[in-house]
Amino acid sequence: MRGLKDKRVLITGGASGIGAATAARFLAEGSRVCVLDRDEKACEHIKQELPALGEAIIADVTDLMQVEAAFAEAIRIMDGVDVLVNNAGISIRHKFLDIMPEEWDRVIAVNLTGVFYVAQTAARHMWERFSTEAGRGVILQTASTNGMLGYPYYADYNATKAGVIELTRSMALELAPKVRVCAVAPGYVLTPMQRAEYSDAMLDEVNKKIPLGRHATPEEVAGLFAYLASDDAAFATGHVYTLDGGETAGGLASR
Repeated sequence: MRGLKDKRVLITGGASGIGAATAARFLAEGSRVCVLDRDEKACEHIKQELPALGEAIIADVTDLMQVEAAFAEAIRIMDGVDVLVNNAGISIRHKFLDIMPEEWDRVIAVNLTGVFYVAQTAARHMWERFSTEAGRGVILQTASTNGMLGYPYYADYNATKAGVIELTRSMALELAPKVRVCAVAPGYVLTPMQRAEYSDAMLDEVNKKIPLGRHATPEEVAGLFAYLASDDAAFATGHVYTLDGGETAGGLASR
């Protein structure tokens, strides 16, 4: 991808799954990368897996003070942040009537409030740093097809991802022309979090509903993030890019 060499990239939820694959992809493109994650063991693991990584910073995105401290650490290590991949998220599979208030609050805190904290902190840094360089800052956010269609058993998760989509659009309008803001909306991705929630039979059943017949890999999502951060996507802002194997073309997976 054009223009990714030496870009300074911060990835939240970056120690596993889509975040880890995205870190590996940006490193392969010649970028400088730090990840932020609340899981201390996962942070230690990814530092071993990706020795070129700048740092794996332990922080909880639901705590603004931790977010600001982590961002300051990333700036210290990389001398700035050009690209944010705002990826941290959780899901809890429950029937709507069984969702507990504390579960609702936790999903909202990580998937929406945390996304806001990180995005605003990054935007303030980029707005100041790139005051005379249109489009130099890039904020990419992980949405989901769950924020676009109705899916059972994930009411709280669906609500947060719809919120991320609208937050992305609003940010793009306000931060242009200095900062580009886009969202990636994956469909079913075979991450450790996803695999843990599905039996083999459930996995096969979902795959049958996807036109391409399978889940995406984290590496495929990482490739889309790399493209959107690159100079090849210099005119892309304010939009949501789905990567779903045709899932939403006919709403098949929501039936």
